[in-house]
Amino acid sequence: MRKWFLRICFVVFLFVSSIFLIGVNVIHSLFGIELFEKLSSNQLIILFLVVTLIVFVITFMAASIVFFLQRLTDSVMYNQLEAIRNQQYSNVKKSVDEIWYRPLLMIRLDTFFQETAKIAEMQEQLVQNLQQISSRPEYIGEETKEEIIELERHRIARELHDSVSQQLFAAMMMLSAMNEQKEQLSPVIQQQLALVEKVINDSQSEMRALLLHLRPISLENKTLVQGIESLLKELTTKVQLSLHWELDEVTLPSTFEDHLFRIVQELVSNTLRHAKAKQLEVFLKQKDDYIILKLVDDGIGFDTSVSKAGSYGLKNIEERVAGMGGQCKIISIANQGTIIEIKIPQKQEKE
Repeated sequence: MRKWFLRICFVVFLFVSSIFLIGVNVIHSLFGIELFEKLSSNQLIILFLVVTLIVFVITFMAASIVFFLQRLTDSVMYNQLEAIRNQQYSNVKKSVDEIWYRPLLMIRLDTFFQETAKIAEMQEQLVQNLQQISSRPEYIGEETKEEIIELERHRIARELHDSVSQQLFAAMMMLSAMNEQKEQLSPVIQQQLALVEKVINDSQSEMRALLLHLRPISLENKTLVQGIESLLKELTTKVQLSLHWELDEVTLPSTFEDHLFRIVQELVSNTLRHAKAKQLEVFLKQKDDYIILKLVDDGIGFDTSVSKAGSYGLKNIEERVAGMGGQCKIISIANQGTIIEIKIPQKQEKE
């Protein structure tokens, strides 16, 4: 910078000096005025010093202005380059984040879908095993069938918890890490992350419902009221569903209590998986000679007249109720909810 400043001063000094000398010659040529003939040597020296000083001041001021403008231009250019560099770094960082997190999340989701396919295969294998068991005389006994079914339920539940549930949890952790920096991601990626989050949340709800469906049928030395209450209390900490229940102590044969407990499990599982409800109410009452079990939700409902309703597992429930000599009444209105009422006669033969 110092060299450039000295060069500018030298150039300006030569320019101003040249202008001064040219001006003196022009005045002499045009007007015939001899400016220096009447001046003494001392006066000439003083005049020379004054002119030199004036030229130097003009030179210094001009050079300073040029130098200031140059610094200002350099500063503006530097700020622009710095902004560009920062923007490029931000883009690079954003690209690195997307490149780092997206493949890991996709791997987790791919693993989840693979595990889901395995579950479908396991369920199909379970059906085949049960068919083989039914065709073999030594396994015709109902108690043996129930034991084998319970073992299969436990095995599938373990597979679900140890594989798919863990993969879902890992995928949600990866998604949470990405959401912490979502402001740095492009709008398209943010939209994709929102969709992935919905898929994972839905899958987790489905998983909880499946695990509930695969629970043991037996009350395990609990009364029917204790079993239902324990189940609902546990669900309040695991699902985003408002639960309310009113349960009266009832007297039924132990096998009937097991059946009713299993019915509650299946109906609650169906509500979690299909109804998209925000509230669920469970009532167990004794009225006259009947035990009444009622479940009410505010979900999307379904058409009870079409066979698709069988996807709710209602056929299995109706068979259980019929086996206890009871009645099953279903009222469902689209986008308003579903009411399922089960009436079991209390007067049963003692076991």
